[in-house]
Amino acid sequence: MKNTTKPPLKVLLAAPRGFCAGVERAVQAVEEALNQFGAPVFVRHEIVHNRKVVEELSARGAIFVEELNQINDSSRPVITSAHGIPQAVKDEAQKRKLLHLDATCPLVEKVHARVRHATAQGYIVLLIGHPNHPEIIGTLGQAPKNSVLLVSTQQDAKTITPPTNTKLAWASQTTLSVSDTAEIVKILQQRFPTIVSPKKDDICYATSNRQTAVAELAPHCDLFLVLGSQNSSNSRRLVEVALASGSPKAQLIDGPNNLTLPLPTSVQCLGLTAGASAPESLITETLSQLATHHTLEVQEQNHEKETIRFKPPKPATTSANTPKNKPTEQ
Repeated sequence: MKNTTKPPLKVLLAAPRGFCAGVERAVQAVEEALNQFGAPVFVRHEIVHNRKVVEELSARGAIFVEELNQINDSSRPVITSAHGIPQAVKDEAQKRKLLHLDATCPLVEKVHARVRHATAQGYIVLLIGHPNHPEIIGTLGQAPKNSVLLVSTQQDAKTITPPTNTKLAWASQTTLSVSDTAEIVKILQQRFPTIVSPKKDDICYATSNRQTAVAELAPHCDLFLVLGSQNSSNSRRLVEVALASGSPKAQLIDGPNNLTLPLPTSVQCLGLTAGASAPESLITETLSQLATHHTLEVQEQNHEKETIRFKPPKPATTSANTPKNKPTEQ
């Protein structure tokens, strides 16, 4: 007789997980624009780095473009992503008289403001982050060329040579590994003792909280799954943290369709979380998929309760050509 008993699986569910306040604000900005103005609305770059979110908004009428010159109807709203944008993009939106909603995360905007202020005061800013990431591109675009220098690795920190006799300050991308960034800062401070630090580290509360929650669970897990897209910096860091903290295996997957089930018998305890740009629905769907092949024992461990919320972005436009509200359905 065939054995239909499903193998047991303990799931340690990390918390907090999923959308942070900045991501939630940006996604809601697109949803509210669609509700108010109807389709289409344009979004410069992926509003957040998550495939499921982008696909769902596309299905509702959001059109994603990489640059403003790809917008073929200047009467429609354009929302710019949570990662932030160079000042030149804001200037172009104003020049083209677009109805522009800037959904830059307020914590990223704080970094932008500090970089603008520091460079205006004559400082060279050493910016810690990943080359070509949209957040880094946006931050580099806040100041004159060569006034912000990128530091991507510890080796960069050891070899970067800013102009002599210049004042130095450092800033960082908000979605980096807390521990890796600390090591880079340590090197910079050893090499440049007078370098000015921010009053509070730039890595955002949500990134830090999710990394700590994973680090606490990882030593107890045979496998740690992180739900998030491959281009999500904060999600990729969670995989690194899980491995560094003691989980023998960790993997970044887009969602439950990427699971190979049942899991190997060597996986008795599974860690599960979602990056700050991944919706909670992915967790629910993944647990449902796991339950079709395993008898689950789910335990949630809450590291920190998050209560931060951000106000929605206000539209910035110089045009009287504001889109009309969508027509009332008959």
